[in-house]
Amino acid sequence: MASNQLNDTTIHPGFTPEAMVRDIVLQFPKAADYFKAQRIDFCCGGAKPLAEAAAEKGLDPEAMVQELNTLQQQHPVLEEDTAWNEASSEELVDYIVNKHHRYLREELPLISQNVTKVFRVHGEDSPHLGEMHRLFNMLREELLQHTAKEEESEFPKMLAYTQNPTEEGLAELRGLLHNLEAEHDGAGEILRELRRVTNDYTPPAHACTTYRLTYARLEELEGMTFEHVHLENNILFLRYQ
Repeated sequence: MASNQLNDTTIHPGFTPEAMVRDIVLQFPKAADYFKAQRIDFCCGGAKPLAEAAAEKGLDPEAMVQELNTLQQQHPVLEEDTAWNEASSEELVDYIVNKHHRYLREELPLISQNVTKVFRVHGEDSPHLGEMHRLFNMLREELLQHTAKEEESEFPKMLAYTQNPTEEGLAELRGLLHNLEAEHDGAGEILRELRRVTNDYTPPAHACTTYRLTYARLEELEGMTFEHVHLENNILFLRYQ
């Protein structure tokens, strides 16, 4: 477990190419920003060694390890940064609902307005905006259905099992978690397609303010979704497997 002594190499020798991507982020949360910049999936695709993830992107794993260890020394981990690793499931669920689910309910309608406006105004000259519009609307519906199901059914069942664990309850939860993780994978694939069709959210030189804002909000949605899925897949769900 990470602590505020993470930069002490006597206790923590640093990361290696064999370290799992998700474990690096759990130990050193700032690594999430680093992996985002490198287009490394640390949530749905985080259950693989850093060396494998680097090879898939044509990156040098040794150089990545050096950069991560340097970051770790420059940004010592505070205890609160890793608090969710030790938090109760009830606390973690409450945080996910009140931060990430709330973000989606509030932001998705606003992003939708931007996406629709940009598509209607510029879609004729920029055909890729039609694909962006289609992908976003697919993602929006999937995320809203997914979060509603978690709040109404899956999360209560997890917390009920925590209070009264039974073999039957665990078997049911494992089936539910398999489905939730598959839905996370689906959302991740849509986000990858959105990034591809928008050229890494790079607006053209002629883009108006709304066009640029739309890309910025979509990229923020991607980052928030990665953090959301990481908390569920790599911390909460693992408690029931």
